[in-house]
Amino acid sequence: MTILQINSSLYSGNGQSSRLADELVAALRARTPDAELVVRDLAREPVPHLDEKRFQAFLEKPEKRNDFQKSVVAYSDALIDELRRADVIVLGLPMYNFGVSSQLKSWIDHIARAGETFTYSEKGPAGLLTGKKAYVVAARGGLYAGSPADTQTAYVRLLLGFLGITDVEFVYAEGLAISAESREKALASARAKFDNFVSERIAG
Repeated sequence: MTILQINSSLYSGNGQSSRLADELVAALRARTPDAELVVRDLAREPVPHLDEKRFQAFLEKPEKRNDFQKSVVAYSDALIDELRRADVIVLGLPMYNFGVSSQLKSWIDHIARAGETFTYSEKGPAGLLTGKKAYVVAARGGLYAGSPADTQTAYVRLLLGFLGITDVEFVYAEGLAISAESREKALASARAKFDNFVSERIAG
């Protein structure tokens, strides 16, 4: 089994979403010691913002790409290859201004590529990254799950499904900034979910 952990906190590994993702990965690897782990830290290694020149590199025919365009495509291909090889994806997801981090959005813009991770047909788009399991660990200062303010859940689920990743579990650690009591309760709840996930994988 190969696990791809994606940390999208601007605090890198020190963000609460990253720390919780670490705990979930550790629990999964404790049950599957030979699992390979690949960590993509989007704060330590930021993915460039998608601009016109980079986007044009994806659209240009391979034989007509210049050196810059070839480097852009090669970089994107490497990110996509990490996804292709992964059996399990663990995404640490902090909430910033009711959305995902700009670091994560840049990564998404480089891995969501027609012909590589999804395709179009007469029946509509179809994801090409099927057969994977994704865990999304959402850390938030306030309480937003199930409310109109939670734009993240629908967006991330839609994006992953568009790529063919439909087996997705969300774990919410909310109210982290409300009080110490609220924070500890949220973290304990998230960790209990981790235990359930590991037990389900063993049973499966």
